[in-house]
Amino acid sequence: MHRRRVLGGFLLTIGLIFGTASMASAADPVDLGSGHVLDQAGVVTSQVSTIEAATDKLYTDHKIDLFVVYVDRFTNPTDAADWANETAARNNLGPSDYLLAVATDGRAYYLSGDDAGPVSADQLTQIEQNDIEPKLRAGDWAGAATAAATGLGDAVGGGGGASFFWIFIVAVIVIGVIIFIVVRSRSRKKVAAGGPQTPGAQTPQSELQSIPLVDLERRAGSALVQTDDAIRTSEEELGFATAQYGADSVVPFQAALDAAKAQLRDAFTIKQKLDDAEPDTEQQKREWNAQIVQLCQEANDALDKQADAFDELRSLEKRIPQASAEVQAAAQTVHGRLEQSTATFAALSAKYTAASLATVHDNIAQATERLTFVGTALSAAAEKSAAGDTSAAAIGVRAAEESVDQAKLLLDAVDRVGSDLGTAQQTIDATIAELESDLAEARTIAAADDANGSVAGVVAATEQTLTDVKAKIAAGPINPLEIAQRLAAANQGIDGVLQSVRDARQQTQRAQASLQQTLLAARSRVSACEDFITARRGAVGPEARTRLAEAGRLVVQAESTAVADPVTALAQAQRAAQLAEEATQLAQRDVGGFQPDAGGLGGMFGGGGFGGGSSGGGGNGAMGAILGGILINSVLGGGGGGGGLFGGGGGGGGGRSSHGGGGGGFSSGSFGGGGTRSRRGGGRF
Repeated sequence: MHRRRVLGGFLLTIGLIFGTASMASAADPVDLGSGHVLDQAGVVTSQVSTIEAATDKLYTDHKIDLFVVYVDRFTNPTDAADWANETAARNNLGPSDYLLAVATDGRAYYLSGDDAGPVSADQLTQIEQNDIEPKLRAGDWAGAATAAATGLGDAVGGGGGASFFWIFIVAVIVIGVIIFIVVRSRSRKKVAAGGPQTPGAQTPQSELQSIPLVDLERRAGSALVQTDDAIRTSEEELGFATAQYGADSVVPFQAALDAAKAQLRDAFTIKQKLDDAEPDTEQQKREWNAQIVQLCQEANDALDKQADAFDELRSLEKRIPQASAEVQAAAQTVHGRLEQSTATFAALSAKYTAASLATVHDNIAQATERLTFVGTALSAAAEKSAAGDTSAAAIGVRAAEESVDQAKLLLDAVDRVGSDLGTAQQTIDATIAELESDLAEARTIAAADDANGSVAGVVAATEQTLTDVKAKIAAGPINPLEIAQRLAAANQGIDGVLQSVRDARQQTQRAQASLQQTLLAARSRVSACEDFITARRGAVGPEARTRLAEAGRLVVQAESTAVADPVTALAQAQRAAQLAEEATQLAQRDVGGFQPDAGGLGGMFGGGGFGGGSSGGGGNGAMGAILGGILINSVLGGGGGGGGLFGGGGGGGGGRSSHGGGGGGFSSGSFGGGGTRSRRGGGRF
């Protein structure tokens, strides 16, 4: 998840004395509503259409949005930059959205923008000084807004020479909008950002308690997705730093990551309570969703507090050529594995069912697409570096690093699934032999004393299970995990019958044996789902992530209680396996819903989709980068949930655009939470 950073350290001040300030109402950060102009100061009432014509032209020409707010004075906070940035966060503005905030009586203003967007911090400052401020000094309130729109348009399309890289980013943002419209038509309800926010600017509980429950639920879902993405990205970035500088150098960052993970685990646990079958009161739903938002904010804060120090450690901007060469070499290494991974998957497909390989069925194609995007990102980085824009170049290098890392994960996942299925298959013969021995013992009991026929019923059910399993093995291909789980369930049933003739030691041994089989299946399913979501997190929503988090928690619990209480541990492992399977199905549904219609995409990137692993994006790997959350982090808010593509999170964090859905931002893979939109600028007029 891209972290906004502080750039520069000056505050523009103009020593103009305007006499005694008139009594005026003060304004806290505001809800922008559905339009582009909010005039609470009443200074542009007759000129709103003029301003909107300028903002519409800006969007039509450059696909970026400008929102304008006029109030009397800024309060809570009083600083212009803080006020504007908090308003941007509350209204879910993304990297391609800009906000001009003007306090008419307070004589202060600020142009809020994200450093992941197409207009740099220096350009924003120039627009303030050269375009906006002269109009404000002259009392031309509407002129300041239209000048801002013109300045932003010139910055994107003029002088600096927009490289292919940034044109490419804007184009993909448009793709995000098209995908959103084509795949899922729904009402666009404005939701304040529930995930990453400026540290110290957390949403008060009182505010969370006052907003409609449906909006609070969407905010909580969005916060979970965004925070989970931030943690996954930070963990990847931490791995790069550890490889470069050693474990001792990253101790404080690992501590911050661990703290953030703990907060997110608590948030997912609460979400699971909301999703379970137990009915919840409206007050419980409100309190628990508010807790999720707060926990996610705390998790992001833990990361953001270390973000500047982490950037200083990596110093990526100072070593663009070297870092690019390292990424290219790593990409070549991973590319060299494609042929072997293809052969491995073919061999697995001959032995195992499609269902057992569902989480890796398109991994080779996805890995190929990520590697293709490495070239796209590094080319953009080289272009920016040559132009002296090392910050933008670092974004390209980070994207390339993340692409290589995902490609490696995708190929590793094929090997992991193969290993897990092979291990499960090895246990099947031994389990069948145990069941046949148990059956002989149970038949003896049934013959001697089974007045109500309960033992005979268990015997018949176990015999049928063995018959079915042996038939499946003979017919092939098989799903070893499914078979192992069926055998474990049969084992548990017949063990209940044999308890009366077994001593405590034998019962414990059998419980441990059943537990280990079930734990094996649970671990395998959790691992496979984890890999699936990590490499496709741009499409996966909060429901799948919640089930996965709960499954992982239960596996840990089962492992910790296995020796002392194998019966309880067995129940936990069974539930973990069930939740991991649910998580996988939900994630696959989200990714399946993410497949765009080729007609909707037009020819910009050649159509294509994700469900079958097709390589869209016109050969540049863009579509895979979107799916992986590398490019336009989670397009429109990170994934689906609820009814399909982008539910749950409600588009949070992906940007707010009244022109049709909004766009996300280019993810640089930086360590940190959501960060801020902070840039020193603006000032008095």
